[in-house]
Amino acid sequence: MRILNLFAGIGGNRTLWDKEHEITAVEHDQKIAMIYLKRFPKDNVIVGDAYEYCLNHYEEFDFIWASPPCKTHTRMMAFPNMRNKLPDLRLYGLILFLDQFFKGNYVIENVISYYKPLVKPIAIVDRHYIWANFRIQNKTLKKPRGNIKDLSKEDLSQYLQVDLKLLTAAKLKNTRNHDPVRMVLRNCVVPEAGKYILDSLSNNATLEKWIFNEEKEGVQQNGS
Repeated sequence: MRILNLFAGIGGNRTLWDKEHEITAVEHDQKIAMIYLKRFPKDNVIVGDAYEYCLNHYEEFDFIWASPPCKTHTRMMAFPNMRNKLPDLRLYGLILFLDQFFKGNYVIENVISYYKPLVKPIAIVDRHYIWANFRIQNKTLKKPRGNIKDLSKEDLSQYLQVDLKLLTAAKLKNTRNHDPVRMVLRNCVVPEAGKYILDSLSNNATLEKWIFNEEKEGVQQNGS
C-alpha cells in the first residue's frame, strides 16, 4: 500500500506498520526528518510543508495519515500563559478536503481539544481524536506506570520504542526552556495506536469483502 505520512515527526505512528508498505513521510524540521530517516531508512522522507505536499500529491497514494500540530488545540490552553495563538483551523480544512476529494482512505489525528470539535471525530484512540473515512472503534491503550508526562526520557523512549541516542545525537535546540528531546517524544503517537488504526483499515476491508460476498451469494440464490 502506498502511504503518505504527513507531519511525520520521528514516526511514532509508523513504528509498528508492516514493512511491505511504500511510505512517504513529510516533516518540516530537517533534524527531526533525519531522525525519522535513521529509524526508517527505506521510507521516502521529504523535508517540506505537509499541507502543500498533500495538495500537490494526494492522488498518488492509497492511504494518508496526518498528524497536524496540536499546540493550538490542546486543553493546555486552559492556562492563561498558553493563550497566545488562535486555533489553527487548517486541521479542519484538511479533514474536509480529504473527505471530499481523496479517493483512498485517510486518518487525521489530533489531541482532545479544549473546545467542541468543529467536525465530529469518529473515534477516540488513546489520547487522540480520530477523523477517518473507515470504521475505527474507540480504544484505550495500556499505559506505563504513573502519568506519561512524569516519565523520565529513558522510560518514555522505551515506552515509545525509540532509540534515545538518535535524539540526543541530533543536538535539538531548546524551546521555551523545555527539554527538546522530551518534547519530541511527547509529540509521538504511541506505536500501538498507529498499529491499531492501520489494522482497523485492514479489518474493515476484510469485513466489507465478506459482506459483499454474502450479499452477492444472496442475490445469486434469489435469482436462481
